[in-house]
Amino acid sequence: MLLKLILEFVVVLGAIFLGSRSGGVGLGLWGGAGVLVLSYGFGLPPTTPPIDVMLIILAVIMAAAVMEAAGGIDYLVGLAERIIRRNPRQITIVAPLVCYLFPFGAGTGHVFYPLLPIIYQVAYENGIRPERPMAVSTIASQQAITASPVSAAMAAMIAMYEPLGVGLPQIMLICVPATVIGVIAAALVQTRVGRELKDDPEYQRRLDAGEIQPPGASKAHGEKRELPKGARLSAVMFLIGVGLIVLAGLFPGLRPHITKGTASNPLGMADTIQIVMLSLAALMLLASRAPAAKIPKTEVAQAGLTAVIGIFGLAWLGDTFIKGNEAVIIGAIGDITSSYPITFALGLFFASVLLFSQAATTRALMPLGISLGIAPAHLVAMWPAVNGYFFLPTYGSLIAAINFDRTGTTRIGRFVLNHSFMLPGLVATAVAIGAGLIISGIFF
Repeated sequence: MLLKLILEFVVVLGAIFLGSRSGGVGLGLWGGAGVLVLSYGFGLPPTTPPIDVMLIILAVIMAAAVMEAAGGIDYLVGLAERIIRRNPRQITIVAPLVCYLFPFGAGTGHVFYPLLPIIYQVAYENGIRPERPMAVSTIASQQAITASPVSAAMAAMIAMYEPLGVGLPQIMLICVPATVIGVIAAALVQTRVGRELKDDPEYQRRLDAGEIQPPGASKAHGEKRELPKGARLSAVMFLIGVGLIVLAGLFPGLRPHITKGTASNPLGMADTIQIVMLSLAALMLLASRAPAAKIPKTEVAQAGLTAVIGIFGLAWLGDTFIKGNEAVIIGAIGDITSSYPITFALGLFFASVLLFSQAATTRALMPLGISLGIAPAHLVAMWPAVNGYFFLPTYGSLIAAINFDRTGTTRIGRFVLNHSFMLPGLVATAVAIGAGLIISGIFF
């Protein structure tokens, strides 16, 4: 039995390894191949794919893609740029908070990428080591995913916890302040990280070699481009839609009551998010007159499709493996987890390192935590542990931040794991979990 379990786990790791080498949709495709091996080769019954999660992602991505096609994302990025530029000396604190707000509202970390060159430019022009704000801002953009009411990871949490009486309001009450506290703590630590630019040998080498201009030689403000007429309207409409979803979670009476047999209950949040987001996308399309043909070609739409396929394959693979071996796994770790529930957070963290997805990790491992009998509020407090994507410097946002920092201060170390994102990532995650446990202990 143990040998079979080990071989099945090797299949899971092998699928993740091959998928990570392929990149993009390859993660999901190899996840599906892993399900084939587990079911046909080892006889594990495939679980049901996370349909609700995928549909929520599609609905949210469609609304965000319409906003991008209408110029709304560029409008929001312009607002962020003005906020950051007003506080240049405090950029290591201000930038991560701005980078937290954008994914929090949009439900995807992909809206964070356009902010990277702005953060770099403002930091460099003010003589601040770019690694400090860029690394922690990258971490902040992903911490926000475990607080956003419209993220794929939140969709997975809602689908699992709402039947247990823990809905969107309770999850946000714990995770929003916890992750914000974690980001602020990491930002404060980052203000002391690394040498000053004038003392950094790699930066000085690039400066002497003419690979980079000294501060002040380039324009601090990039060229302004004219936005479409519907840009501001689409951004406002999208934010209103996010607000409506939050209100629907906070006040179930706002949702229609659905009668099944003798029971009448408010419409579930999974269905609510799908309905609101699809309707919002249609209204934005009508109001902004964005070209419909452009929507599937937007970066948000393409990234969303990749996310859906990734969750389809990887979450299905992880869920199939865990469900098929649930008795063995629970028997092996049940006692220690019952005595020390915090150890489940370590499982979430290292699973996310392998899965590269908060949503996939949530969907794959949270049912195990529920079955172990850990209090739902404590599981929610430990949820930010799924942000362990930074541990290996192979995630897209990490690579983007490294490439945007032309000074070379944001980098991967000689030993791979000693990279720029390790310290702020560990601090933000650990502090968020600790703060979440304190909050859950006070209110639940």
